Amino acid sequence: MGSHARDPNELTVLVTGFGPFRDQYPVNPSWEIAKGLPPHLPALRAKDASSRQAADTPPVRILVHPEPVRVSYKVVRALVPSLWETYQGRKVDVVIHMGMAGPRPFYQIERRGHRTGYKSLDVDGERLEDEDDGCRGEGWIWHGMPDEIETDLDLQDVLERWQGHSAKDMDLRISEDAGRYLCDFIYYSSLSTLLKERRPRRVVFLHVPCDASDRCVAQGRELALNLIRAIAESETAKKQAAAPA
Repeated sequence: MGSHARDPNELTVLVTGFGPFRDQYPVNPSWEIAKGLPPHLPALRAKDASSRQAADTPPVRILVHPEPVRVSYKVVRALVPSLWETYQGRKVDVVIHMGMAGPRPFYQIERRGHRTGYKSLDVDGERLEDEDDGCRGEGWIWHGMPDEIETDLDLQDVLERWQGHSAKDMDLRISEDAGRYLCDFIYYSSLSTLLKERRPRRVVFLHVPCDASDRCVAQGRELALNLIRAIAESETAKKQAAAPA
């Protein structure tokens, strides 16, 4: 008991989910999925561990941001940098932001976030002031940042591992467009924070279907855990490949 906490190789993954933002979706499944995640990634069952060389994966601690993130540009902009500081006394290695993507029945991980193009009003009826060109001078938080920033995670490798851990009928994809709304905005906010600090951009955005039924939330939670496992394996493999022989 407590051995997890002392392992210097332990990976800490922080997960966020969004609150509701449309009348037709009073419950946001991304938060329902996030809030039920366990504090540690469960060990693989013996048969799965033997069929995949996963023994080298470090223990993974899962932190969940304790409340749904408000679908608000101001809230997200104020919140995100603090997620990458010491969070609940821990250094965060990886962040998975989650949000819903309408009625489509598949799950997708986003490769990149975008700096501009946010035309839609948020849940408070506010627009992003950055969209006025006059707000983009040298004092702009994203001045000098690229228009697109990509994650440093090897998404193709992550996708293959994610699919390998998940049921064969699950439709799991990589997406190249996070949608220019709060999902894209929180993702770019994290990516730009890390780029500014010259830290590895170990962050990804997971889009989940809007179905908030118990069955779909349980399925989403299992897939979120599989994604965390896939990222841990992928990052471990990358580190081992880079290590001197």
